[in-house]
Amino acid sequence: MDEPDNKSSIRLSKYTQALVDNFVKVKQKEGPSETDKITVSPTVSLFAIAYEKFRNVIQYREESIIRRSAMERIIKRRLSINPEGKGEAENLIRELLWARYFPNESLGQKDVSNVQEIIDKYTLLRKEIIVGRPDFKKNYLAEFVFDLMTCEIEEALTPEASETNSLFTFYIFQVLKDKLKVEDIDENTKNAYFFLALDKAFNKSDLPYLRYHLFTLYNEKLSKLSKDEIRTQATKFVGLFEDIDKLIKNAIVGRVLRFVRNHIPPFRILFQLFNKEGKTIERVIKDESELWREVEKLCREKYEQVKSRLNNLALKAIIYIFLTKMIVAFIIEYPVSLYYFGEVNYLALTINTIFPPFLMFLLIGLTKTPNDENTKRLYDRIKDIVDADRSFESTVSFITKKPKARRPALIFGFTVFYTFTFFITFVFLYLFLDFLGFNIISQIIFVLFVSLVSYFAYRIRNVAKQYTLKESEGIFRPFFDIFFMPILSLGQFLSRGLAKLNFLTVFLDFIIEAPFKLVIEVVEEWISFVRSKREEIE
Repeated sequence: MDEPDNKSSIRLSKYTQALVDNFVKVKQKEGPSETDKITVSPTVSLFAIAYEKFRNVIQYREESIIRRSAMERIIKRRLSINPEGKGEAENLIRELLWARYFPNESLGQKDVSNVQEIIDKYTLLRKEIIVGRPDFKKNYLAEFVFDLMTCEIEEALTPEASETNSLFTFYIFQVLKDKLKVEDIDENTKNAYFFLALDKAFNKSDLPYLRYHLFTLYNEKLSKLSKDEIRTQATKFVGLFEDIDKLIKNAIVGRVLRFVRNHIPPFRILFQLFNKEGKTIERVIKDESELWREVEKLCREKYEQVKSRLNNLALKAIIYIFLTKMIVAFIIEYPVSLYYFGEVNYLALTINTIFPPFLMFLLIGLTKTPNDENTKRLYDRIKDIVDADRSFESTVSFITKKPKARRPALIFGFTVFYTFTFFITFVFLYLFLDFLGFNIISQIIFVLFVSLVSYFAYRIRNVAKQYTLKESEGIFRPFFDIFFMPILSLGQFLSRGLAKLNFLTVFLDFIIEAPFKLVIEVVEEWISFVRSKREEIE
């Protein structure tokens, strides 16, 4: 693509200048000293890395929360054995180093001390707020405290990344907050909804991080409080936790989220440019020609990465679906068909095993990545964002407190038609599968897995949109949606249900992971013992 004809310097807005000034001041985390660093065996790491990769295939999560999720698993397992959490910080850090969530020798005893302090304070808070409460309330509060603890531990171990991400998030908030008004909502409440939507759209935060980020907006980090202050404020936190969850669950957040998502792509490219250029970023974004060259090059690189990530995510999903389907086939489909129908339709069994992964492969293969026109739109929008000209920020979008009222007759008609499409879609599937000789068990399994695959593919395809500023909709898209939405809706419902009842995850946590990590721990101790004996001889 050619450079834009208009070549001049850009006068940075006050928000952009503040971001640049603060970004260059972010300090790198100091590594541990030679005597302080924690070293784990490469041999042990090989097995731990393989296990974690397998776990990440089984549990599909956004890349941004994979490490925190691993911490969650490790700490839950450790605290189930040692509820007080005494001495567990080093065990946690060793497991993270084993799996290379952090490079070997990048963490030391200072990190152990910081993490142990966080564990001790959150363990104290949990004891203080759950005592004497009903079981359902105890579980809710304990889960909330646990979410805050895992998030603060990750931030403590990655201070540079956390500070940089906070700067980027606050910058988007400042640039876009005046572009949004919500009917009959005060400014503070609107800002809270906007912040939540921004956290979901930009940071891809899950519930624990949404809770943590809101908590730290309203209150100091728990690690900054003394134990006496925690005891004094514990009762106050109960009400704060409930208020935070009410904000997160408010329907307005979802509507603001749709607004925010449309504005995020240029910010992603801009912040990638910040990370790439480092302390020279101000020179780049002030020069139109250089900004264009860097944005165009970076976009090409990111589009390639999107293709690669789509393929990786699709492969993980295919493996997960195939493994789950094989388990279902051996535990349910084969024996139940044999018992109730006296025979097994091997054609149905084969189709049910092969078709879902093939469908995933097909749907991801048809996904388009952004093009050169998108790159030009991103560049133009980035210029609008960083420039001192306020016309971009002052264009206001208005969101009503309630969705726009529609005529009752239309609502009734749409509801009937939507229900009818559900009926038509699944009746067609039933007739087609019946024609192939599927029994009712095989039909149910086919529909369930196709729905799940379609939903997973839809989620994965969204990866390609993270750098797409505007997406053109095909002529036949609305007609396709009419009959495909029932399958997607069922897939979403099943996915949310399976997230709570994932028997394979439970099996791995309690039957596989605990003894596996114990064996790894013993092996590492043995390797360390042999090494020390060798050093004595030398």
